[in-house]
Amino acid sequence: MALQEKTIGSLEGGRRRNTRILIAAIVSVLLVAALLVVAVDRLAADERGELSVAPPPMPVAAAPAVVPVAPNAPIPSAPGIAATIGPALANPDLGEFSGVIADAITGQVLWSGAPERPMVPASTTKVLTTAAALSVLSPDSRLTTKVVQGSRPGEVVLVGGGDPTLTAKPRGEEGYYPGGAHVVDLADQIRAAGAPVDRILVDTGLYAGPTMAQGWLPQDVDAGYITPIEPVMLDGGRLNPLVDESPRTHAPALDAGRALAATLGVDPNAVDFGTAPPSARQVAAVQSAPLRDRLRQMMGHSDNVLAETIGREIAMKMGAEPSFAGAAASVSQTLFSEGFDLAGLVLHDASGLSVDDRIAARTLDQVLVGAAGGDKPKLRPMLDYLPVAGATGSLTDRFIAGERVGAGWVRAKTGT
Repeated sequence: MALQEKTIGSLEGGRRRNTRILIAAIVSVLLVAALLVVAVDRLAADERGELSVAPPPMPVAAAPAVVPVAPNAPIPSAPGIAATIGPALANPDLGEFSGVIADAITGQVLWSGAPERPMVPASTTKVLTTAAALSVLSPDSRLTTKVVQGSRPGEVVLVGGGDPTLTAKPRGEEGYYPGGAHVVDLADQIRAAGAPVDRILVDTGLYAGPTMAQGWLPQDVDAGYITPIEPVMLDGGRLNPLVDESPRTHAPALDAGRALAATLGVDPNAVDFGTAPPSARQVAAVQSAPLRDRLRQMMGHSDNVLAETIGREIAMKMGAEPSFAGAAASVSQTLFSEGFDLAGLVLHDASGLSVDDRIAARTLDQVLVGAAGGDKPKLRPMLDYLPVAGATGSLTDRFIAGERVGAGWVRAKTGT
C-alpha cells in the first residue's frame, strides 16, 4: 500500500479531472438529445406548415462525488491490511513474492514480506530512473538533434543528441511520441541554407560503450521491446512508428540518416557513419519535447528506449560516461545521495529489461513513499506520470474485470 496509499493521496486532482470529463460527457449526451428533439419537432412542424423550436433541456448541476479524504478518516492498520491481502498472498501463482505496504503520509510500514530480498525488477526499475532524473535534471530540458557541414562540399553530418523521439512522419502528423521533432524540419532548414547535399554521415559519438546491455536478449529487438541504443533514431526504433511493440530496427542511427536522405532526395546508399568536423558550421537543428513529457511517456507506456536515453542524460549531468554502465552508476549514486536504502541493488540498464538487474522491494517503497509524502517534493511529479488503472498507459487494460474496484483509482508502475 505504499503505492496504494500514495494513490489515494495523489489522485485527488485526477479524480476531479475525471469527474469533469464525466460531467462534460453527460452534458454532451443531453445536448445531442436536445438537437434530436428539435429536429423531430421541426419535421412535424414542417408537415403542418409552421415552425416551432423545442425548449432547451434543464441544466445539469455539477455534483462531484470524489472529495479529499477527511482529516479524521480512519487510517489503514497493519491487521486490516494483512487480513485484506492474505487470500491473494496465498495464491501459489505469485511464486517467490516480496513486497512492502506503507502509509505514504507517515512512512509507517504496515506489511512487508522479504522486503530486503533483491528481486528481478523488470520495468519497475523505471521508478528509480525517474527519481534520479527528477533529482538532478531540469524538467524543461530538451535534446537537440543537429546537422552540420561535412568535411567536403555536398557532405553534411547528422549529429545525434540523444533524442529517440525524432520522426519521419509528414509535417502535421505525430509519430509515436507526441511532441517529437520531424525529419522534414531538418530537411527544410538544410535546403534554406542553400548548400547542395549528395552525402550524409551519421555521428553517434555522443554515446559510449555497447549498444545492447548485459542481460538483454537479441530477439527482444524483433519482438518490439528495444533497439540498439544510439543517440539518434526514429520513433524509438519502431519499424511501424504508430505501434507500441512494433518490431524494431537493428540499425536505428543509420535509418535516421536514410530518412533524412530520402526527404532531401539523396541516394540512401550515400549514408554512412562518420564524425562531425571540429567547429563545423551548423545548418539545421530540432529539439525534443521537454523532459517532463518524455518522463510521462516513459512511465506511462513503460518505454525502454526512453528510459535508456534518459539514463544517459543523467550520466552526462553527473559527469559520467553516457553508457549503460555510466547510466546505472549515476542513477545509483543519485539515489544514494538522496538517502535511499540501496542494499542489494544491481543495475545493468535504466529500463529494467536486463534479466540480471536486482532491486529490493524496500528500495522501491522508499522512493514511492518519498514521492507521495512530504519528504521528497522533487519526486512528486512521478505520481502524475504513473499510469491509471483501467484508463491510461500500461494499465489501460488492467483492473477492468469483475467489480472494477481499482479502475480509476490505482496508480502503479507495471513490470513484466
